Amino acid sequence: MNTVCALASVVIKELYRRKDFYVLFVMTALITLIMGSVTFFNDPKIARYLKEICLLLVWVSGLVIAIGTTARQIPAERENRTIFPLLAKPVTRGQVVIGKFAGCWFACGLALVIFYLFFGVISGTREGKWPLVQYFQAFWLQYAMVGVVVALVLLGSVLFAAPSSNATICFIVVVGILLLGRHLNQVALNQTEPLRTMVYAIYFLIPHLEWYDVRDFVIHDHGTIGWIDCFLATLYAAVYVALLLFATWLAFRRKPLNV
Repeated sequence: MNTVCALASVVIKELYRRKDFYVLFVMTALITLIMGSVTFFNDPKIARYLKEICLLLVWVSGLVIAIGTTARQIPAERENRTIFPLLAKPVTRGQVVIGKFAGCWFACGLALVIFYLFFGVISGTREGKWPLVQYFQAFWLQYAMVGVVVALVLLGSVLFAAPSSNATICFIVVVGILLLGRHLNQVALNQTEPLRTMVYAIYFLIPHLEWYDVRDFVIHDHGTIGWIDCFLATLYAAVYVALLLFATWLAFRRKPLNV
């Protein structure tokens, strides 16, 4: 456990020492600060529109931080040859996988907390209310979704040679799931066999990340989500994280470390 925590702390320190993170954080914070505090003609519809843009920006920033941070973890260790003294401690490859995942996921969580605090304080100050439970549920579900993304990218960092190709492919896959995942079952109905079965199989095998997008509940004040639903969504994400990390461990333990 101490080894995993040590590896995770190194990942967190590495993230917050990189300039690209601060550029993204400052841009997101400033745009959220400006757009979240603007109200034209006291029109609530325009205010909701601005809140939607701000929350979309938080979502995009969370994905970029998660994918960009995780994609370079294991390839950077191999390129810098630090993986050899690391495994000679001895540290098992499973501990490396768990430590890298924990560090990336926790670092993304810290960034999301800051983003949601900015958004919550600004919108709450302007509207005279701060629906804390709604914001917490939106944060937690996005954080659970980010865990699945981090595990997916970590698997890609073992399978793909370059961090750039891994980040690009994973970003396309994640965006594709978010935009098209919910519609695959309808697409399957219009297909003939065996394509219909293949599309249905993809629909049931992929992690449905779009279920964690609850921005409408915050934007339109639809109330809170049932805590049982939040628990089941968290359990669903945890299962996919476990499966992806197990696949990462299987691939990593058989991968030669020569550079």
